[in-house]
Amino acid sequence: MIEYISIKKRGEQGGSLSHGSPFAGKGKMKKTAVVTDSNSGITQKEGEKLGIRVLPMPFYINGELFYEDISLSQKQFYERLDDDADISTSQPSPGSVTDLWDEVLRDYDELIHIPMSSGLSGSCEAAEVLARDYGGRVFVVDNQRISITQRQSVLDALEMANSGMTAEEIVPVLMREKLESSIYITVDTLKYLKKGGRVTAAGAAIGTVLGIKPVLQIQGGKLDAFAKVRGMKTAKKTMLDAMEKDINERFAGHRVHIAAAHTCLDDEAEEWRHEIEARFPGYEIHMDPLSLSVSCHIGRGAVAIACSRVIEY
Repeated sequence: MIEYISIKKRGEQGGSLSHGSPFAGKGKMKKTAVVTDSNSGITQKEGEKLGIRVLPMPFYINGELFYEDISLSQKQFYERLDDDADISTSQPSPGSVTDLWDEVLRDYDELIHIPMSSGLSGSCEAAEVLARDYGGRVFVVDNQRISITQRQSVLDALEMANSGMTAEEIVPVLMREKLESSIYITVDTLKYLKKGGRVTAAGAAIGTVLGIKPVLQIQGGKLDAFAKVRGMKTAKKTMLDAMEKDINERFAGHRVHIAAAHTCLDDEAEEWRHEIEARFPGYEIHMDPLSLSVSCHIGRGAVAIACSRVIEY
């Protein structure tokens, strides 16, 4: 099971916006909704609790259509993955997007739609085209985020909307912060990277024999190589070192949200949690399932860690 870990210092208040924001109360207060897709890792149940609408991403398994967290659960997904089923992701249909928007706009004046990065999918560009027919009531944000950093953007947008900011005020903030995040990932098996064409068959075979674990990074919405190391223990240390360097240098003087994800079993997940706690003491850790859209490209046993800068006012 993949899980999401959000970390903030114990004793800190969540977020840094308030009703005293200089943006709050300017002009007529508008009801602004926040919409995202299941690539964010936000489940349908959690979305209901938060007041966020989540567009389920479609999957094809051996030619049959499924929707994440609607007709395809985490357990079912991994059972099919273990059976070596042919699994592929797809963009949401235009109708599914506009139907959701139409429903939301019956109760809200406007909405902010935060899809996965345009660097990883065409669904963002498609949404931007659809939004043109909504007379300025739909704002699509391409802030180059995916998974756990995308999730943080959604939570930031929700907090700003709740503070009284309008979509026209929120979107520039999200775009300003779009590159202020980092994700590092390592995988337990090279099988799925080979399937996706990111590792050659020969490279995967040699890497498996030698116990090579690639460490990948996502910055600006694209997946790139970061390092190649021997063994999972070294790979985890490499990621933790990289994250600590980012926090101390790249984000020096700023607070950050730290997050992590994995496709491990529960006991392995707890082990990863403890390793993060040990490296970054004094932080509260929260876990949530991660999107299956990433899982189908990395398989079981993968771990990741991410950070994004806290929005300050």
